[in-house]
Amino acid sequence: MFKTKQIYILTIADAVLYFFSVLLFLITKTELALTIWEMLTIVSGPILLFAMLHLSHELNPSVINRYGVLSFMTCVCLLTAVAHVVNICVTRRLIAEGVDVPTYFQIGQWPSVEMAIDYIAWGFFMGLAYLCLGLSIVKKERKKNRIRIASIVCGCMCLAGFFGALFINENLWYIAPMAYGPGIIVICILAISVETDS
Repeated sequence: MFKTKQIYILTIADAVLYFFSVLLFLITKTELALTIWEMLTIVSGPILLFAMLHLSHELNPSVINRYGVLSFMTCVCLLTAVAHVVNICVTRRLIAEGVDVPTYFQIGQWPSVEMAIDYIAWGFFMGLAYLCLGLSIVKKERKKNRIRIASIVCGCMCLAGFFGALFINENLWYIAPMAYGPGIIVICILAISVETDS
């Protein structure tokens, strides 16, 4: 079984690999790079679920908060799998066969069904999971409270990206990836420092 520190290191490595895969796709624009990016997106959901569950155990919030983290992160994983598996196995295959797939059924286009599912997963439900993780400030636990505050900030960023993209401007979505990318890295580093000190 993984030790807690190893889980946080795995989560950091996953976040770094994810952003390298995004960069690889933006540079090369190849189908292979897109597939790597999408597969890493699918894999990132369970890794984040695992890390968030460990964080919720370490921060010792209420049972309701723990179930909230579990429930909302499960939604992230399921919706992510649906959006990206459909894109890899159906949408992109139809496009490769010459079928004229409308943009509203393609990932990377907005408005589109698959992007809406992805936004719900990584904006709405990820934001709620972060908020559940952070909503238990304890006066005597300053270092753990830094993790809680970072979680609340990340939760607000995810929700701001979600609601901003839906109701104001699609480009506001990019606030959310800052929360589940660099944000989770910061949270994991803080968690490692707390574990090292204890």
